[in-house]
Amino acid sequence: MTEAAVLRQRTHEERPAPPRKGGLLTGLLRTARPKQWVKNILVVAAPAAAGELFSRHALSQLALVFVLFTACAAAVYLVNDARDAPADRAHPTKRHRPVAAGQVPVPLAYAVGGGLAVLAPAAAAWLCSPAVTVLLTAYLGMQLAYCVSLKHVLVVDLAVVTTGFLMRAMVGGLALGIPLSRWFLITTGFGALFMVSAKRYSEAVQMAGKEGVTRALLTEYTTGYLRFVWQLAAGVAVLGYCLWAMEEGGVPHTSVLPWRQLSMVAFILAILRYAVFADRGTAGEPEDVVLRDRALALIGLVWMAMYGLAVANW
Repeated sequence: MTEAAVLRQRTHEERPAPPRKGGLLTGLLRTARPKQWVKNILVVAAPAAAGELFSRHALSQLALVFVLFTACAAAVYLVNDARDAPADRAHPTKRHRPVAAGQVPVPLAYAVGGGLAVLAPAAAAWLCSPAVTVLLTAYLGMQLAYCVSLKHVLVVDLAVVTTGFLMRAMVGGLALGIPLSRWFLITTGFGALFMVSAKRYSEAVQMAGKEGVTRALLTEYTTGYLRFVWQLAAGVAVLGYCLWAMEEGGVPHTSVLPWRQLSMVAFILAILRYAVFADRGTAGEPEDVVLRDRALALIGLVWMAMYGLAVANW
């Protein structure tokens, strides 16, 4: 291929993708990643585990923190896409993102993202407890630092993404003043690390030989290291959950069966089933893995039923 041909090819690859149909608001909504909002359901984790989920006060507070966390996450996505727009235009898939494709102007993405980053903590300070405000502010600061530089730092990138999941699981308990069990935090934290590292491992396997195309940092990780991380995280998550389930806490139980202890079986089966996809290198977004595999979804429903019976003391 001649030098002129190479130049024409590069010029073609770096052009913004043709804007998709839809207006500016549609582009902003797509940039906010509605599909990712399902992760924010984790805000109900601590209240559900404590059996304090269905009062009117709890539901209203959890709905509020869900909206505020979604606003914070949307702010991060908008700033991230505005910052990465030049690089995204050279990517075969990311070039179709609204900011990279020109559907949403870069200054507008920065403005809307910055506005949400200011309004969400301000609303939390007015409507929620100080602990929720501090957590949301810390989440925003950490995630924006991730967009700017931390996503290029080995191991730290895994810790930041994992901490984001953990903060989602914590905020519901903080909003309702529920003490957070150490075993709950360990199980949630290492469960999140398991899924995050399994996703990175899958990306590394699928992009073998061209790792830097999707994430530049993948060139620094080895598949062996990422496999070690998700296996270690899975083991600690299982141990933490078993200790959490066996912890009686001095509360007498009159239920027909020891549902809390029996739920360990479903939890371990879920980890083992998810590990199948991690081992194959097909563990992408956690919500996609769960929704596309009926067996895993069924195990998850059985686990929720068992834990619900334990909380209700049936």
